Amino acid sequence: MLRFLARRVPSAVVVLFLASVLIFAIIRLIPGDPASTLAGPDASPASVAAIRQSLGLDRSVPAQYVHWLGQIFTLHLGRSYIIGGTISSLVADSFVYTVVLALAALLIAVVLALIIGPVWASTRRRWIDATLTGVNTAAIALPTFVTGVLLVLVFGVLVPILPSGGVPPDGLTANLSITAQYLVMPAVCLALPVAATLSRYLAETLRTELRQPYITTARALGVSGRRLVWRHALRNALPTTLTVLGIQTGALLGGAVLVEAIFAWPGVGQLIQQAISGRDYPVVQVLLLLSVGVFVLIQTLTDIAHAYLDPRVRIGGTS
Repeated sequence: MLRFLARRVPSAVVVLFLASVLIFAIIRLIPGDPASTLAGPDASPASVAAIRQSLGLDRSVPAQYVHWLGQIFTLHLGRSYIIGGTISSLVADSFVYTVVLALAALLIAVVLALIIGPVWASTRRRWIDATLTGVNTAAIALPTFVTGVLLVLVFGVLVPILPSGGVPPDGLTANLSITAQYLVMPAVCLALPVAATLSRYLAETLRTELRQPYITTARALGVSGRRLVWRHALRNALPTTLTVLGIQTGALLGGAVLVEAIFAWPGVGQLIQQAISGRDYPVVQVLLLLSVGVFVLIQTLTDIAHAYLDPRVRIGGTS
């Protein structure tokens, strides 16, 4: 495992470094003067110069990049001139809400996949297969903003049993039952396409496993079909499914931007939207690098889990 980590960790560091260079360059290629934009149209030349100096824009481009990396490593990210407040506090507050939403959606998606996938793979009834195929296709095909609007219309307007948006007024931890009511619709909206993708992939992988010789031998020995699926085939299908889960987690975080906007959930997605619309360049830079960092971390953890479950990956063989 240490040899495997020695191969994976340096590549993750290289990806983060290249992403930081690319993000820094893209922000600098946007037309206009960032200092003038952040200062506002009525700002005096002295105010613009002060912002330019605060952002390090009066230095050379390499010096600006090094200064920005220093801010990242020390977590002294400066202030937001458009939204207001320190960038560190803005990112930390919004990141907590996004993590809570993403974890709830991921939990729902994994539970649904672990229930639907084995049933779908082992069923011999055509109507069940047809129903699961139709529901699965609809969940993948419908965009999250359509699903979100439908959920709000049904459960927030027609049958008002859940809050249609926002967050608990007393915070996430004050009353967990109230938090669950505010969280369930955005989490389900975010989880449905991920659950559908995982279910389909897990079902196909299980069907492949159920055709393997060891399953045929186990059947001949009288092992029940349910035990074959849950105790043997599922265990061998999980390593490759974990890889898909890692990819889908990245897609889930990307979809959180729309879902947070629909349900007025104050996470990173809403903060990115505010920063981009207000051309708050320092905040945009940090949030883009944070997004890449989270995705790289998820992929690395997924690879580690895959290697733990499949020794062939750990020793450098084929998975």
